This record gives sequence, C-alpha cells and structure tokens, in this order.
Amino acid sequence: MGKDSKRRPKVNVSPYVHFMMDFRNQAREQQPNTYYDFTEFSRKCSEKWKTISKKEKKKYEALAKRDKDRYQREMRNYTGPRRERRRRDPDAPRKPPSSFLLFSQDHFEEIKEQHPNWTVAQVAKAAGRMWARCSEADKIPYEERAAVLRAKYLEEREAYYHQCQRGE
Repeated sequence: MGKDSKRRPKVNVSPYVHFMMDFRNQAREQQPNTYYDFTEFSRKCSEKWKTISKKEKKKYEALAKRDKDRYQREMRNYTGPRRERRRRDPDAPRKPPSSFLLFSQDHFEEIKEQHPNWTVAQVAKAAGRMWARCSEADKIPYEERAAVLRAKYLEEREAYYHQCQRGE
C-alpha cells in the first residue's frame, strides 16, 4: 500500500467482543504475568458474560452501536477497493458432507412429513436434537459413510491440484 491509499475501515464488533476485550484488559491488569490459552480464556469469558447484569450488558451494546455507526460512516467515505468474494472453482471437488449432514439428509423427509409447516431451519434444529440424542452406536454408520466420502474427496482434491499445477 502506498502512502496515499486509504486503509479499509476496521469492521465493527459485537457487544460480546467489546466485553471480551474489556475482560482481557482487566485480567491483564490483575495478573500481568499470567498466560491463558485462547480456549481457557474464551471459556472463562463466556461464563462471566452469562452472569453479568442486563444493565452492564447495555453498556457493551451501546459501545457496539457506536462502533457500528463509526464503521458505516467510515465506509460511506471509503473509496478504496471493496472486498470481493472469492469465487469457488466450479471444477474443484466439493467438500463431502459431515456425518451429521448425512444423518440430516436421511431424516429430513420424515421430519417434514410430521411437521409440514416447519421451515428448513426448524427441520434442521429438530435433526440436530435427534442427532444429539442418538447413541454412539447409531452414529457409527453415518461416521463411516462420512469417512469414506472424505477419503474420496481428499484423493480427488489431490489429483485436482496436481492437474492445476501441471497446467492441464
């Protein structure tokens, strides 16, 4: 980037992210030499977020709203390049479905018959609840199918990228 080019405005963040940054700063002040790995920190932060009052959450919601307004204002004045979505190569192999997705596909019609007025999202949530209640033994066939499809995908992807490198 040259001197004259404007940097893209920093994207706005949610109330929870504002809370996380505040929580991190407080933790650093209280225990400056303590290191938390991200998983541990994230868990502690999440637990704390669930316990704070609505009044305290309103403070973070106000910060997020101000941040969103700032971002929108800066984007109106931003003249640099816009982000473009990366286009998927139509010839590249598609990622295989997960074991849960295979399970959902098998049970979609059954759930839809029982609840014809449900939206796709409601059917997906019901499939998620069914999957969560399944025993490990009931999940094995789906996990095996997913593993076979994943292995096939990895082979196809490898062949595809070798083909691309050779310029075919």
